[in-house]
Amino acid sequence: MATVKGDVHDIGKNIVGVVLACNNYEIVDLGVMVPPQKILEVARAEKVDAIGLSGLITPSLDEMVHLAAEMEREGFDIPLLIGGATTSKVHTAVKIAPAYRRGQAVYVLDASRAVGVVGALLSATQKAGYVAGIREDYAQIATRHARDEAAKVRLPLAAARANALRLDWSGYAVPAPQFFGPRVIDDWDLAEVAKFIDWTPFFHAWELKGVYPRIFDDAEKGAAARALFADAQAMLAQIIAERWFSPRAVVGFWPANAVGDDIRLYSDETRSEELATFFTLRQQTGKREGRPNVALADFVGPAGTVPDYLGGFVVTAGPEEAEIAARFEAAHDHYSAIMVKALADRFAEALAEALHQQVRRHYWGYAPEESFAPDQLASEPYRGIRPAPGYPAQPDHTEKLTLFRLLDAEAATGVTLTESMAMWPGSSVSGLYIGHPEAYYFGLARIEQDQAADYAVRKGMALSEVQRWLAPVLGSASPSAPAVAA
Repeated sequence: MATVKGDVHDIGKNIVGVVLACNNYEIVDLGVMVPPQKILEVARAEKVDAIGLSGLITPSLDEMVHLAAEMEREGFDIPLLIGGATTSKVHTAVKIAPAYRRGQAVYVLDASRAVGVVGALLSATQKAGYVAGIREDYAQIATRHARDEAAKVRLPLAAARANALRLDWSGYAVPAPQFFGPRVIDDWDLAEVAKFIDWTPFFHAWELKGVYPRIFDDAEKGAAARALFADAQAMLAQIIAERWFSPRAVVGFWPANAVGDDIRLYSDETRSEELATFFTLRQQTGKREGRPNVALADFVGPAGTVPDYLGGFVVTAGPEEAEIAARFEAAHDHYSAIMVKALADRFAEALAEALHQQVRRHYWGYAPEESFAPDQLASEPYRGIRPAPGYPAQPDHTEKLTLFRLLDAEAATGVTLTESMAMWPGSSVSGLYIGHPEAYYFGLARIEQDQAADYAVRKGMALSEVQRWLAPVLGSASPSAPAVAA
């Protein structure tokens, strides 16, 4: 989050801020994870013309609503600009804008639109008509959203569990990992890790939508994409030659079995001593016949059937990204500052991909004959998945606490969790390893209050806390009877 004079902070790796700065807007950048009161305090002191917020993980969505409400309560009427990876026009229209009636919350899709949006909002002649148009548009979006939500069929938790995915475990056998518990891996070759970079998200971070390498042939974006890629390759060569990053990883494995919607981890193969539990959430959307309501626990062998295992990891490109970016910014080279951050993110994701390959081939070894080249892995042709807390299949970020404790991740990698469960440094990735060949990624979608209450009991957490963390996916009331979508 940040406060700005003229406009907005870092929607998309500070790109919006740079675009606005280049158009003579003065930016007051407060950085990340800034409390709402600090933002408003600086906004008053600097007499800013607008406040901009960027959301990187789902808990920040609620923080945006809270800040909007605080702006309303404290009498602000300046524009509130919303952007970032987790935000959307629908969320802005349905959740944020209604909390801030004195002013206007506006969703900014990408950097190319920022200057026009800000110009209209700050124009004495354009503002009234522009805001009226936004409010009419948002009212229509909110109405459609409410209608669509009301039309969706959702199951009570008991009915969703009755329709769980039921794999055939009778003939399932998976080798035990090479070791149990955590192991630190820090002898990474930057050049080898770079081979695992998926470049498509790199272009998305620069607001260039398209698939690598086909984006180079795009009639509108091709020239810009090629120029950007050339600059990235030049900096990448320098990163490797001068070892700008010091990537670290910690990986661990544990005997595991599913107990209902929970994944129990054990100290050893006797499975007599419980070590920890990962709690999973189940889809509650009504399904067509034959389609299950899935939870991640469905992909782990049920207790009493087969011996199964679970893995976990935390990787980081290293803490150097922030220092290097700061040096570029001090020299007013904002382009290079953004470039090094974007490449650090790609290194972290590449490291996660490279480590997962080693897990499948060696550390767990359930796919020792796998022969996919690094550039084939982006389409995920391999066996197994690496879901992560905070992502669509398990949106509860607090599950990271269990993962970090099991791996002693902070000591092993230097990666820490903020109060909102974001990882710091930002160029870090964490997650779990599930090895079943039929495991797949899925979206939880919206869940209901009955599951939130059940989940709170299982986790030993106050229901209000669970509701706060799951707010982005939590419905307002539980369904009363089973139903099946047509």
